[in-house]
Amino acid sequence: MSSGQREGPKILWAPWRADYVQERRPDGCLFCEASRNGKGPENLVVWGNPRIFVIMNRFPYALGHIMICPRRHVSDLEGLSSEEAADLMEGTRMAIRALSRTLSPEGFNVGINLGKVAGAGFADHLHVHVVPRWTGDFNFMPVLSETRVISEHLLVTYNKLQKVFQDLQTESSP
Repeated sequence: MSSGQREGPKILWAPWRADYVQERRPDGCLFCEASRNGKGPENLVVWGNPRIFVIMNRFPYALGHIMICPRRHVSDLEGLSSEEAADLMEGTRMAIRALSRTLSPEGFNVGINLGKVAGAGFADHLHVHVVPRWTGDFNFMPVLSETRVISEHLLVTYNKLQKVFQDLQTESSP
């Protein structure tokens, strides 16, 4: 560095994030709205059945971060019917298979945050997080600059996952 030049913070440009920040937020429950609107890239629903659906996280912790949700507006596990609970678990298993085929992760974080104090961003509508993980996938960026680097655009991942979910549905049909 030559004299007279100041050293300042480095800038990581991520112009696609503006779409997420400026996005219209639903007045009601975003999961109920996504369920009503159905499958499609506009609301990132990749698969569903009559009791549950799988939606990509618009603000992912990592590439491929998806959530499995009951269609019925329910806030906790106690409120699920036996059929909904079984479908929620089967949907989680199917999500892990789809992510494995699509992104080849080395592991997964799978979890449910029950209640706002437990970290639930949307505590009123139960959802299971499935986050693919790779060795070294998180580095200094989140620690030093509160920035996550997602290596693929959401709609590219959506298209891949939607195809794999279709294939898995066909494979499991009699």
